[in-house]
Order: sequence, then C-alpha cells, then structure tokens
Amino acid sequence: MPLEALRYELTPVGLHYLLIHFDIPLVDAEMYELCVGGHVRRPLRLTLEDIRSRPSTTVAVTLECAGNGRARMSPRPLSQPWLAEAVGNAEWTGTPLRAVLEEAGVRAGAVDVVFTGLDRGVQGGVDQYYERSLSVAEASRGEVLLAYEVNGGPLPPQHGFPLRLIVPGWYGMSHVKWLRSITVAGSPFQGYQQATAYHYRTSDQEAGAPVERILPRALMVPPGVPDFMSRRRFVDPGRHVIEGRAWSGRAPITGVELSDDGGASWSPGNLEDAGPPFAWRRWTCQWDASRPGEHELCVRATDAAGNTQPLEQAWNLEGVQNNAVQRVLVVVGKADAVQAPADSR
Repeated sequence: MPLEALRYELTPVGLHYLLIHFDIPLVDAEMYELCVGGHVRRPLRLTLEDIRSRPSTTVAVTLECAGNGRARMSPRPLSQPWLAEAVGNAEWTGTPLRAVLEEAGVRAGAVDVVFTGLDRGVQGGVDQYYERSLSVAEASRGEVLLAYEVNGGPLPPQHGFPLRLIVPGWYGMSHVKWLRSITVAGSPFQGYQQATAYHYRTSDQEAGAPVERILPRALMVPPGVPDFMSRRRFVDPGRHVIEGRAWSGRAPITGVELSDDGGASWSPGNLEDAGPPFAWRRWTCQWDASRPGEHELCVRATDAAGNTQPLEQAWNLEGVQNNAVQRVLVVVGKADAVQAPADSR
C-alpha cells in the first residue's frame, strides 16, 4: 500500500496490500462448496448462496502482514522484502463463523479449527494447500467472519473470491483466502504454515514462538515531496501537520508520539476519536520545521496493554513481528536548492 493511502479511512481495494503464497485459483461461484467437517456432529456442505443467505455483519479491520518491515533488517531474512507498506484497512462483510460451527456441532475434546484454501504450492519442500488453524475458542469469537465482500463489493480474485476468513486483530497469515474447507480437529494442527512458518525465532534450531496478534504500529504519510531515487523528502520551512494511522491487535491505541531527531526526543500527537475496535486510528501532530537541514522523523504508538514500538527491531529468522518505529529522512529547505545525495544521481 503506498503510504499516501494512509489518508483514506478505508483503503481502496486496489491499494490494499496483498501477499499470495502460491497462485490465485480460478473458482466457479456456481460450483463452489465449503465443506465443514472433522470433529463435529453434523458435517456441512455449503454453497456460496447458502453462506450469503445467512445473517451478515460488516467489520472494519486493519490487516497487516506479519513480515511488514522485514526489508529493514540486516541481514535481511529470505522472504517477501516488505518496507512498511504491507497493511490496509477495509470493511469486510460476511457471516459469523461461530454460527456455522454451532450448526455443525463441535464435539467435546475439539482443539483446533483448520482452514484450508484452494491455493496449492510447494514451500519448505512440502507440497501443500495453504492451511492455518485457530483454537476453538479463538475461532468462536463473534467478530471472526466468513467474508464474501470487501468495501461493499464482491471479493476480487486476489482477495480470496469467493470466500475468505477474517480474524480481526491477527496478522494477515491467519486470514485464509479461497476457503475450500473448515475442519475441526481433536489434536493440535501441525501443518507447515502453522507449525513451521510464522514463528519468531533466531535460528532454525529452535521452534520459536508462533506469531498471532498484531503488535502496535504507527505510520505517517511522508511529508513534502520525494527525491525520485532515494525517496528523501523535502519540505519548505514552517509549521507542518504530520498525519497518519496507528493500530494494534493487542489492545486499543492510547498514544502516538513524533520525533524529528531520530528518536532522541518525542512530542505527543493528537489521536482522533476511536472508531471500530479492529480498525486503525487517525493521528496528527504539529511539526515546527523552522530549522533548515536534515531531520529524521520517527513515529511510535502505544496501546492500552502498555506495548510500545521499539526504536530498533531485534533480528529474527523470518523477519516477523517487526514493529520498529518508522523513520523518514526529511530535508527542510527548497528542494531544488539542496544538493541531492550521491546515491540518487
């Protein structure tokens, strides 16, 4: 998502970030069925029409890739080289998963609910359909959706048409697209994407901790105008309103701070009134850019659980949960009067 799109409360679908592990499957909506089975009393086979006829709800949700910011790490982990743009905020419409599970009748002793997509490929030497799981308790949260619309329109193919999972508060890897089945399991799910991928670990010799809920993050709309190659920003001297969005899957955002000296000192920003609980929150901050020269703008968020973004990110093997503060180099002064850095010529 271009960071300029932080200005939109709802990210236009064409600007929302995407991560597609394998291929986008071709799905015939007329032939589509969702199978619900496993450790249940009444297995279900639901057409898209069946699902759309059920009670629906719309939830605004900020989705962020677990690897957002990975490209800033050194050495860089071997995966999608995100900078800070792997995020988007949209309204998802669908039917609550909990009611489907209740109709299927989850049996006593059930542990996990496994979600299998129609997208298939090879990762880690394993031929697989993309699969993730949630605990029965997590899957039964009222806001977890089987979604068939985004921002008031049908899901486009790249966003999981005809049906996808939405798990508010969790990183994007849990929001399985192109759902083909939901399987209730009596033991912990050990599929590749669950037991091997998306773990915070510093070596391949340790299991690490699984990635789950989104850590707090604030991002700013880069001010001024950019240099074409380096993306260094230029602003005229004076007062500027810096704006952006902040979010957390752990607890509501309670504060945002801005620094113009690389994090040595901080000034409080102004948070707009809180909106939907799983959507990002707009913030603004007045910046006095009266001193010419280079400034490193940084922004950080804090949530109600006391989680605050770190100045630097601790390296990990997969480059996940990297919520270090955003840094934007800004030059105060006329752009055509400032010599461009050597690497931008």
